[in-house]
Amino acid sequence: MILSKVTDLIGNTPILCLPVPAKHARLLLKIEKNNPGGSIKDRMARNMVIAALKSGRLKPGGVIVESSSGNTAIGLAITAIEFGLRFIAVVDHHAAQDKIAVLRALGAEVRYVEGTFREDEVAVVERQRLAAELAGKIPGAIFMNQSDNIANAGGYFDFVREVIDQVGGQIDAYVGCVGTGGSMTGIARGLKLHNPKATVLAVEPDGSIVFGQPGHPYYQSGTGTPAGDTVGLVLDYSCIDLGVQVTDAQAFETARYVARHTGLLVGGSTGGVIYKALEYIHRGVIGGNVIAAVADGGEKYLHTVFSESWLAERGLLDPSIGAQLDIWLGQEQAAEPAMPRLSVV
Repeated sequence: MILSKVTDLIGNTPILCLPVPAKHARLLLKIEKNNPGGSIKDRMARNMVIAALKSGRLKPGGVIVESSSGNTAIGLAITAIEFGLRFIAVVDHHAAQDKIAVLRALGAEVRYVEGTFREDEVAVVERQRLAAELAGKIPGAIFMNQSDNIANAGGYFDFVREVIDQVGGQIDAYVGCVGTGGSMTGIARGLKLHNPKATVLAVEPDGSIVFGQPGHPYYQSGTGTPAGDTVGLVLDYSCIDLGVQVTDAQAFETARYVARHTGLLVGGSTGGVIYKALEYIHRGVIGGNVIAAVADGGEKYLHTVFSESWLAERGLLDPSIGAQLDIWLGQEQAAEPAMPRLSVV
């Protein structure tokens, strides 16, 4: 098949099975890092732009402004090229430098927020404020506002269709990270139409406030809602069965473990999703065909998640996590760790 646009490469990503011995479950990783922008966010970025153009809110030759930790911005930059639009990404110090380099390579304009923020503090509130301000000052510009944009969730309908076709059977559970809530809402709604009994487990960083837990800084990028921000209107809690938290160490050590044992580089938030998927498979909460999205690739985090010195300086190295993963992915039997506190939605 010969395609005519880079955005035609979005979707139809493959699925890799991660065997879970001695359990009636298959952990099926949908490799969303294979999208042209390297993440699952390509799907919704293009959908939001098309919706804005169709509604007339965005005019031909107009300007898109968006607050992003990087992946949504990359998807918007690619789509802006296709439709001849100008794109301004508003980012903070938390964005991986490799993502910023990709944005500039694609011709996007990058604006950093000003202010003093902790290294592990995500400056979402200031990013959104600046993005809205810029959009209000620039003729022909719109603030895309992914957190409250209904077209965000709508961008994931094809993900669900693809998964059902690829698995060729019932989808019993979905485990995914939750940030703006677009992917979680779009995928969860679609899968529950396919199987109303499917269990949806939403994973946020320890320190995020999506499920009402106390907020504090965290290093996981592009996921969760930091203290001081509000949960996006696009998130539909009614389609989530369990909301759980994962620590930075659990997420990052799992990403590193997956790289060493499978050869697949996944991002930090995906590491957290895999950790929680395996935990809840072994607790018997989920089973059968369990889908998890590889939201983006570890190639964007070589200087952070995959740097031992970076992790050590921040106290994020924990060998016990790898030992636990050995048990979950091996034939050994061991006592389960204490059940973490859950937020049941």
